[in-house]
Amino acid sequence: MRWVVALAAVSLGLLSGPVPASAAPAAPEPMCTMKDSRIGELSGLVSDGKQLWAINDGGSKVQVFVLGRDCKVQKVLTDKTDPFDVEDLARTPDGTLWLSDTGDNKKGRLTVALLELSPQGKVTLHRLTYPDGQHDTEALIMDKAGTPYLITKDVLGEARVYRPAGPLASPGPTNLEKVGTVKIATTDTQGGPVGSIGSVLVTGGASSADGTVVALRTYTDAYVYAAPDGDVLKALQHQPVRIPLPGEKQGEAIAFDPDGTLISGSEGVGQPLRTVRGAAALAAQSGAPAEGTTGTSTSSGSAGDGAGLPLLPAAGITLAVVGLGWFGFSKLRRRARR
Repeated sequence: MRWVVALAAVSLGLLSGPVPASAAPAAPEPMCTMKDSRIGELSGLVSDGKQLWAINDGGSKVQVFVLGRDCKVQKVLTDKTDPFDVEDLARTPDGTLWLSDTGDNKKGRLTVALLELSPQGKVTLHRLTYPDGQHDTEALIMDKAGTPYLITKDVLGEARVYRPAGPLASPGPTNLEKVGTVKIATTDTQGGPVGSIGSVLVTGGASSADGTVVALRTYTDAYVYAAPDGDVLKALQHQPVRIPLPGEKQGEAIAFDPDGTLISGSEGVGQPLRTVRGAAALAAQSGAPAEGTTGTSTSSGSAGDGAGLPLLPAAGITLAVVGLGWFGFSKLRRRARR
């Protein structure tokens, strides 16, 4: 029922998010193919230019796969800590990996969590609470100072941005505060499991090694923002460069190489990791405040009141309702089997 109401709201014109800024980026190029059956639900990815670290969606224990540039697993970092639904991955300059245990398809979790995996293999649990109810969150961005930002997956294309209201406690919980929203309009990029509505659902986040560029992705596109002073929230208030990522079966993973190359990946064994060279450099085009484009506002109001793309036609909405219902049901069944 929640999905039906949400899609009905779309049909009434509540999804009026502005048109994202577009550049002329290079088309994604295949890097390697994820053939290891242990990584069938790729959801989070980071890179240091030589190796990659990858996680699956969900899971019953902490498990991070270390990959070569050929997508072959070199080793697996594990811990007995049992997460609820891991969705994204970040890495800070000291080599610490941060697993975003923030998935909540049923909107029923009292707390979400960040799992801090040190280079020595120690896991520290940080529970978090939202100030305004439950959210399904699949994107994590860490800023230069190590502050985590959580960006929600919202069917109406207006994702909420949260960060801890104070230092992370262990096990916590630490209160989160809402600091903004990101508006994303539909695009015509093909891909994803739920049709055109998937182009507004935020499924992953990333930051460059030096913290001066950040990115969000949907099932179909990446949005790259300049953050020259390392301020994530300020970056999200400016125009992004949209990079289409067409043809990904269920695109949820995104990362930057140190040279600014964007890497994207999809769930499913046999799916490729793909690269877009020079993606971070394109963010220099996103220096203007977000007015009439995808952007972030403070919690007191939304930035950018430009007209959005044409509303989804009735037939498209019907298909989206069916698709989202099936997709949500299949995800819940998959969780139940774990």
